[in-house]
Amino acid sequence: MPANDNARVRVHGLFIDGADVPASSDERLDVLNPATGELLARISHATAADVDRAVRSSRAAFESKEWSGMSNRTRARLINKLADVFEANLDEMYQLETANNGRSVNETRAQISRLPDFFRYNAGLAIARRDAVIPVDGNYLNYTLRTPVGVVGNSTPFNHPLMIMVKSLAPTLASGCTTVVKPSEYTPLTSLRLAQLFVEAGLPPGCFNIVTGLGPTTGKALAEHRGINKWVLTGGTEAGRITGALAGANFAHQTQELGGKTPVLVFDDFDVDQAVNYAAFGAFIGAGQTCICGSRQIVHERIYDEFVAKLAAKAKTIRIGNPSDASVQLGPVVSKRQQERVLKYIRIGLEEDKARLVAGGKVPADAALANGFFVEPTVFADVTPKMRIFQEEVFGPFVSVTKFSTEEEAIAMANDSDFGLAGAIRTSNVTRAHRVAARLKCGIVWVNDHHRLDPASPWGGVKDSGIGRECGTESFDQHFETKSVMVRLDDAPFDWYKDTAAQRRLN
Repeated sequence: MPANDNARVRVHGLFIDGADVPASSDERLDVLNPATGELLARISHATAADVDRAVRSSRAAFESKEWSGMSNRTRARLINKLADVFEANLDEMYQLETANNGRSVNETRAQISRLPDFFRYNAGLAIARRDAVIPVDGNYLNYTLRTPVGVVGNSTPFNHPLMIMVKSLAPTLASGCTTVVKPSEYTPLTSLRLAQLFVEAGLPPGCFNIVTGLGPTTGKALAEHRGINKWVLTGGTEAGRITGALAGANFAHQTQELGGKTPVLVFDDFDVDQAVNYAAFGAFIGAGQTCICGSRQIVHERIYDEFVAKLAAKAKTIRIGNPSDASVQLGPVVSKRQQERVLKYIRIGLEEDKARLVAGGKVPADAALANGFFVEPTVFADVTPKMRIFQEEVFGPFVSVTKFSTEEEAIAMANDSDFGLAGAIRTSNVTRAHRVAARLKCGIVWVNDHHRLDPASPWGGVKDSGIGRECGTESFDQHFETKSVMVRLDDAPFDWYKDTAAQRRLN
């Protein structure tokens, strides 16, 4: 890049106390456009001292009269205002996010346009929140008081930068907590911009701070900081284990959405063309970089050959290119490192005994895409449950197809995984749909659909896919400590040691 162009690249500091502030270190990280390799911006690499500053700022904001003394209705009005401001700036947001993470502009627009509703839903929960009065034995009044947990540390990934942050940010602010967010070093730009917009809209400084940097340094410092009361991470399972242990040492609450290897059970009573369309949608949206990517298509033997042929043909028609072009259907993966990971799994698939590559498997030949991190949508057939490409998360435009003969066999294959985030079923038999859904070992099941998300619907997994839930009342409620208050309602004399033998109960 010419020196004069380099000088025009924006350098972002950290976002603390409502302003862009310099980090304590001069080290910078490059933020690239994954479609072109172009340098978009440089960000600061926050040190442990910077993280400490951000957490202390969020703690001061949490304890301030302006925030902690705000009534639920006033806070709900503010959260609704933030939703309005977000909505007013959607065009800027989806263009910036497309440039930053390489997702097709049509996909990005469709996803981001729904995010203001997460704030509106949680604003409603803030108003509707009730504490409980509990019937207990004896002449007592027992009631609960819920208080916000405090400062939430949140590490967000590169694949859906705004959506995944918003799933946590909305209940965090609506509950009265504050937060320090560490976005992915690959995709921090929309998070930084949203924080600026929210402060300009009236969110008190310190309620929403951002520290940028690498996971092993900045992320580690945030996860282990004694000043955070809740730790939220969306990322890989190993990152969840490491940061969860760090946060757990301080007994922080945790919500972690980690890896996945979503099984899709396709029964022979379902329309094959529709099943293929859902398979392509489930596997290739976001270039397959989603934890709920429909990467394991488990298909009944009677329709297996037809399904494989049609999915291979479908994959070959998907238009690959610069995601800023509205006619493009598949953009790049986020980085050279991620591209190499997908290509590694393609090599593994080619080396697996009997697995058959039926579509993709290469970097596109188009010279115009040479500087980007592209991979063709890839389909392997005749995959068995013991193969690595059936078991391991690829996180790219990569899908395997496996044959089954009985419902029991299909369920066993689906559950043969360390992961348990999502599963999907394709069938026209409503009884089978409910029966199979109940037996899948995962936190989310779609019947004749995929990727569907709603602010009111709990989202999260089991096994190596994480702990806790985002969205719904489940997520909102996880931002509170619950205090039980027991009030004795009579003035009868009490002295345990005066007549111990006659006392009816100790507690």
